[in-house]
Amino acid sequence: MIGRAIRIVIADDQEGIRTAFRMVLEAQPDMTVVGEAADGRAAVETARHLKPDVLLADIRMPRLDGLEVTRLLADSTRVIVVTTFDLDEYVHTALRDGACGFLLKRSGPALLIEAVRAAMAGDTLISPQLTVRLLRQLGPPRRLSPSPAGEPLTPRELDVVRLVAGGSTNAEIADELYLSAGTVKNHLASVQRKLGVRNRVGIAAWAWQTGTADPARLPRACFETDSRPANGSA
Repeated sequence: MIGRAIRIVIADDQEGIRTAFRMVLEAQPDMTVVGEAADGRAAVETARHLKPDVLLADIRMPRLDGLEVTRLLADSTRVIVVTTFDLDEYVHTALRDGACGFLLKRSGPALLIEAVRAAMAGDTLISPQLTVRLLRQLGPPRRLSPSPAGEPLTPRELDVVRLVAGGSTNAEIADELYLSAGTVKNHLASVQRKLGVRNRVGIAAWAWQTGTADPARLPRACFETDSRPANGSA
């Protein structure tokens, strides 16, 4: 039996984006969109009034931007930033101020749904292409112990880890390894437990720092910043 649906507010200055997100989210049996806002001030007021479980916030909105909305609401609402712009300063600021996720609009509906569920589980999901690029800032790989908990990763778990470090989504991992979506999630949960990390960012960081994932083999696109607006929106 499905419990109470996840209550979501969508804040974006483009009506078309709000409509598209609403269609994706309300197609899920465990999600419902309870409100929308076309600017940052309205997003704050709507969230404080409706008390949603999750707020999806664009960055470049009138009146208040999504980063300020995150700062104002992060103590009471799970905020996921969803934007066209993938500038590192935006990612760092959003996460520092308490965002529960940072997604690029081009990431697709599957990752949007995954991010909402991750936020509800107390996790933080970042678009895979951003995850990989941010890891470059950790410095060169160094050899660490195979697993902090002393329990080694299985060969299949290492396959999953390398794909996570390369920026693959759960769906892409499933396709690449011929696994079901549920099996991929189980592997990720096992890896997180063994490594003592909270999310896929931690998994990718471990892979990078231990040399498990070879940065020389990561796609060049993972390190590129695309700050160009899509249809004039952020």
